[in-house]
Amino acid sequence: MDGMDVGTLMIILVVVIFILLVLIVPNIKILKEYERAVIFRLGRVAGTKGPGIVFLIPILDRAVKVDLRENYFEIRRQLCITAENSPLDVDVLFYFRVINPEDSVVKIRDFRGAAIGIAQTTLRSVIGDILLDDVLAKREYINTVLRDKLDEMTERWGVKVTSVEIREILPPSRVQNAMVRQMEAERIRRAMVIEADGRKESIIKVAEGDARSEILKAEGDREATILEAEGIRQSNILEAEGDALALDKIFDVVRGIDSKTMTLQYLKALDALGNNEKTRLIFPLDFTNLSETISEQVERAYEETGSISKRKSRKEAG
Repeated sequence: MDGMDVGTLMIILVVVIFILLVLIVPNIKILKEYERAVIFRLGRVAGTKGPGIVFLIPILDRAVKVDLRENYFEIRRQLCITAENSPLDVDVLFYFRVINPEDSVVKIRDFRGAAIGIAQTTLRSVIGDILLDDVLAKREYINTVLRDKLDEMTERWGVKVTSVEIREILPPSRVQNAMVRQMEAERIRRAMVIEADGRKESIIKVAEGDARSEILKAEGDREATILEAEGIRQSNILEAEGDALALDKIFDVVRGIDSKTMTLQYLKALDALGNNEKTRLIFPLDFTNLSETISEQVERAYEETGSISKRKSRKEAG
């Protein structure tokens, strides 16, 4: 009897422990650093717990895990129509993270599906207001507009859209061919512009060199002309100084010449002119006056000679 009671108690204890384990262990949650648990107690939100160990009341509590890490979803090959009715296939990546776990669980049933739907309609709306060239050239603008609009819509769900990136834009094949031709034409234009700029720069450099050469040549000619004029001036000055010195010398010599010497020179000149048969003599003064002048000079010479002789004879007599 006692043996049966002990065995029964052991069985009952094991059953109780097993029931407790079945009820308690599933209600012990270990949450990671990036996880949160939204607790529902009898259907009502009882709060958010985590990270670490979270104990739930068996049967009464139910937990919904929420990942707080940044996540993304993609929209592949979304057909969009631009402002000029040109079709485009656009691939977009949306990055988001949960900032309010309770709202992300309570206010939206399938956030991912809802976000994809809103992203598709918003993308079409934004692309539809932009021209094709702007779609290809203004990706950053489109990314910013999409992010702002999606963030405004998803904020009420406790979700933050952190970034939107257009991964690929595929226009139709005819548009791609036109873009390729336009790109080739643009490259040819740029090459022609660069070549023309090079020729212009070369012509400018050559012209500047020629102008500089002409300036240097003109300056050299001017310097040469100045030096030549300075030399001529110095030569004329020296020549004039020489003539002045010669005239001064002649004037000094002439001042020492008496009338006898002048008369003798005059007679020598007449004699030289008379020796030429083809020379016609023209006397600039009266010949009689010339004879008188010569006679006066002879008489003076005779008187001077006589006086000299008398002085000599007196000296001898004395």
